[in-house]
Amino acid sequence: MFLSAILVIISISLYLYITRKCNYWEERGVKYVKPVPFFGSNFENYILRCSLTETFTRWYREYPNEKVVGYFRSTEPGLLVRDPEIVKRVLITDFAYFYERGILRDKTSIEPILRNLFFAEGDLWRLLRQRMTPAFTSGKLKNMFHLITERAEQLQLRALKAARSGRTIDARDLMARYTTDVIGACGFGLDAVSLNEDDSAFRRLGAQIFEHSLKKALIAIIKDFFPSISKNLKHLGDVEKPLVSLVNQILKQRKYEPSERNDFIDLLLDARKKGVIEVESLEKINKGGNPERVSLELTDQLIAAQVFVFFAAGFETSSSATSYTLHQLAFNPEVQKKVQREIDMVLSKHNQKFTFDAISELTYLDWTFKEGMRLFPSLGYLARKCTRKFTIPELNLTIDEGVTVSIPLEGLQTDPQYFEDPFTFRPERFDPENNKKINKYIYMPFGEGPRACIGARLGHMQSLAGLATILSKFTVEPAPETKRRLSVEPKIDVVQNIKGGIPLRFIERKSFVQEP
Repeated sequence: MFLSAILVIISISLYLYITRKCNYWEERGVKYVKPVPFFGSNFENYILRCSLTETFTRWYREYPNEKVVGYFRSTEPGLLVRDPEIVKRVLITDFAYFYERGILRDKTSIEPILRNLFFAEGDLWRLLRQRMTPAFTSGKLKNMFHLITERAEQLQLRALKAARSGRTIDARDLMARYTTDVIGACGFGLDAVSLNEDDSAFRRLGAQIFEHSLKKALIAIIKDFFPSISKNLKHLGDVEKPLVSLVNQILKQRKYEPSERNDFIDLLLDARKKGVIEVESLEKINKGGNPERVSLELTDQLIAAQVFVFFAAGFETSSSATSYTLHQLAFNPEVQKKVQREIDMVLSKHNQKFTFDAISELTYLDWTFKEGMRLFPSLGYLARKCTRKFTIPELNLTIDEGVTVSIPLEGLQTDPQYFEDPFTFRPERFDPENNKKINKYIYMPFGEGPRACIGARLGHMQSLAGLATILSKFTVEPAPETKRRLSVEPKIDVVQNIKGGIPLRFIERKSFVQEP
């Protein structure tokens, strides 16, 4: 009897704890997605029925008349922002209240490999961003470009071998191998040989980062629900050791000094030579009410963490975007012909070489790639966390510290309110004359504001180089097994991935498309 009473008390206490915030949005007069106890509003994500991007996009469309929609992430309140002006406020105007991404629930015990520019919060993020920004200038990108073109030529050769054998090519795997090799060269100064060897170590490492497993799923759930008691669990424990070992080996080979490779590790070593980084704190205020000064030294461990995110984010986002663009071109042959015609004309001006300037002249290809990213952004949503109590003026709505704010990019970018006939693939939307009509807080495939993607220019350039190299020699067509409507892999969350790959036929071009 006594034991039964204890169990009842524990059950009631647990239920009250889990449901303690369930009235959060109702009390504020905000329409919200009803939560399931313990799991919150996104139960389908926890059981891997759909991805977070799919969930946010669905909610975006289910509440067409709302500027914001409330939801619950486990037991914690979250806010989906639908209004571009409030998006601007979160990302730019009131960034001081929303400088954290909030992806990791417990920022006090972040594992070493995640102390990088993408996952870092607060002062650590600001210090890293200041020191790393000079590494991504146009001049540095131009110096790296020969590394990109060398891998693009290998991409062409791999596609040619498959095309001549009559085999269908998985565009997703092909472009992942290309971007892996580009990042291997630009990041590590190494030949990753993913395009030449099917079982390349670098390709295995890249696949392992985004590979789903029961162990990873359980760790993610435990960290989400019980962040304070999961400090010793690692999201990427299997990846951390080999990657850190590789970076340390490269640093020793270079004697901890910049070489002449001009790759990302060189740029980080050069940044370290500038000494201790110092900035005004985002988090600490002195007695006079002014920000304190905080500092950081770029250690070997921090260098390894930045190389990790450069590798992981660089290859996965670009390969997702480029393969999806090829899929769209396969089903839109007239657009593909226009792209090829432009490529042929630009190559004729540059001695059939894809130079930095040649890629920069591929205007219509640029529009085409942007249209691909509009329909299928690699990052389907942006995440921010409110760092202190804030009132949204447009709604006179006050939210508390810790509330997650989500911006549904795919929902915004496919809304007929902003894009006429939004699911039609139409690169002309990005003609400068038409582009003036596109609100920059609706179309944001690389994010916006101080936490926008620092490597956007490199990612964009390597993607255009890969697409141009393929389309100069091949026409892509649907294979018998190609699906017109692609399905998203629900097990992969941060970067959108296609379920089952993207099989396409690569037809070798016998002659160039001539200008009409």
